[in-house]
Amino acid sequence: MINIQPVLFSAILWWAAASAADDALLQKGRAVYQHWCAPCHAPGAIHPGTVALAAKYQGAIPPALEQRTGMTLDFITQFVRQGVTIMPFFRKTEISDAELQAVAAYLMRNNK
Repeated sequence: MINIQPVLFSAILWWAAASAADDALLQKGRAVYQHWCAPCHAPGAIHPGTVALAAKYQGAIPPALEQRTGMTLDFITQFVRQGVTIMPFFRKTEISDAELQAVAAYLMRNNK
């Protein structure tokens, strides 16, 4: 007969470690977002990126990036590394690849 308790205990430990790693990644992503992205993309009419996205999408999707769903790593990377219209591109010396991964994880947390 197999004792399921060690297996269950191992699964719980793995889930706790994975959850802590995810939390750390999201916290890092939020910090990078607050520093580099929020000045233009936070909610409110004083943020030019949010205003531009509100005009572009006319309410079809939320203009504030933190409220959106459906963004992908490729989508986020494209805009961060290439820029668009008045949004500048960000070099790897400004937002490292690891930081970009964290920002993407933070922005994709609302995806279903």
